[in-house]
Parts: sequence; structure tokens; C-alpha cells
Amino acid sequence: MPTPDTLTRFLFEQAPVRGELVSLDATWREVLKHADYPPSLQILLGELMAAAALLTAILKFDGSMILQMRGNGAVKLVVVEATSARTLRATAKWDGEVPSGTLDALLGEGNFVITLDQTANGKPAYQGIVPLVGSSVAEVLEHYMQSSEQLDTQISLAANDQRAAGMLIQRLPGVETADADAWNRAGLLAATLKPEELLNLSAETILHRLFVEEDLRVFEGERVSFSCSCSRERVGDMLKMLGRDEVESVLTERGEIEVRCEFCNRMYRFDAVDAAQLFVAATPLAAPPIKH
Repeated sequence: MPTPDTLTRFLFEQAPVRGELVSLDATWREVLKHADYPPSLQILLGELMAAAALLTAILKFDGSMILQMRGNGAVKLVVVEATSARTLRATAKWDGEVPSGTLDALLGEGNFVITLDQTANGKPAYQGIVPLVGSSVAEVLEHYMQSSEQLDTQISLAANDQRAAGMLIQRLPGVETADADAWNRAGLLAATLKPEELLNLSAETILHRLFVEEDLRVFEGERVSFSCSCSRERVGDMLKMLGRDEVESVLTERGEIEVRCEFCNRMYRFDAVDAAQLFVAATPLAAPPIKH
């Protein structure tokens, strides 16, 4: 069985190839607690969540990484946020009946967006946008890595109602070795991995089955967990951005403001007193008069 909620990195010692394996168990089931996702959307969201965990190990950032798939089909939006601390959260929006089938059957035409938010650490944010090219989450991610990062990448993903899992291998840029066929060989071996193996076998068993003839260095597994960064303070900041007039209009109509986090389903309520305190705190104190 896989080690629960663990990211395992590995490296080919004699070839310019690196890789990661991830198994999400309690992390994934926590996401499923918060919404009743249709079966095909559940698989899509689980695969994107596993992919996000894999990308945290190869993309350099200090903060959060947000993966979004936006489309004009029944599924409108799929979002996963991963942090450099190996925490994850995810949600999705859909309209009406969600069909089964390939990615384009669910999302239609749209875009894949990746955002690296490092502003809390004084670094500029980065955003990359590419069309949804491919019939699966793995193909969309492979296209993004090739077109935007110029990195040869091969990804395998799987998800069910208990576990989401993935494997990524990538050719290291600028590294030349005598084994010119190493990347092609690694890709052919990785392509033999079946979804049920990815979901049910340990990282050690998978690597042994696939790459028993290769010289691998396997690093100690890293823990992955669910975490939502929502808070009453953040919701209050959002209400302040809406403005006093808009907030007071909602209070007049409904008596209180309810804001539910789409990631963790937590409800935040603000009454008239709470709202007044928000805007009192946001109003700068007048400077005292200057005496001559």
C-alpha cells in the first residue's frame, strides 16, 4: 500500500532525469467532505490536486501556487492551491449535469492558468496562461511544461473516492551524459504504469517495478496535508474592498452577511455591529489641529 499523504522524490544517478511520486489520502478525502462532486469531476479534481503536489517539488517558489482550469462546458472552474510548505486545498464549480469522458467533454474550450504568489515574501507574482490542450489533466500539464518552461515532462495521474496519486518524470535541462537514450527509456518505462498500480502500490514498489535496471537515488518522503488559509480577518478585508455602501445594502436586505469558504465550507457571519467595526478600523484618525 502507498504511504499516506507522502511526496517521494527520486533521481536517476547516471542520467539527466528526475521524478516524484505522490499519494494523497486524508488530504484528498478532506476535500471530498466539502462538496458532492459528480464522479467525473471528482476524478478531474483529484488528478489536478495530485499534479499540484508534484509541481511543488520542481517549481521554485516560496508562497502559494494556484492551478486553475477554466472552461465553457458543464465544468466552469477547477482550482487547486498548493503551498511551498506542502499543503493543499481544492474546489470546483459546475453547472447542470456533468458528463463523463475526456477533459474537453467536461470543460469544453478554455485555459489553464498557473499563478505563483510570493508577494507575502516581497517577491513579484508570476502567472502563466495557456489554452487547454489535451484530453486529460496530465496532457494539459505536459503541454504547459513544454510550451512555457521548455522542459520535457511526463505525468501519470489517477484518482478515486479514497485516494489521488501521481508520478512525474522530467528531463533535467542542460545536463549531458553518455547515455543518450536515458530519457526515452525512462518515458517508455513510465508509460507502462497503470492507474490501479499508481493508486494501490507503494512508491518503493512502483520504482522497483519500473526502473529496476536503473541506478536510482530515492529521497526520504515528505508529508503532504490539507490546509485552508481562509480566516475571519481575510473575509473582513474582502468586505472592506466591497465598500461601506455595498456592505450596508446587503445588511439592510438580509440583516447579516454570510460568506462561505468554497475550499473548506466554513461559514463566516457579520452583523451590523461587526461591519461597523470593520469600517471604523479602516478609517484613519483625523490629525489633531495645529496650534499656533
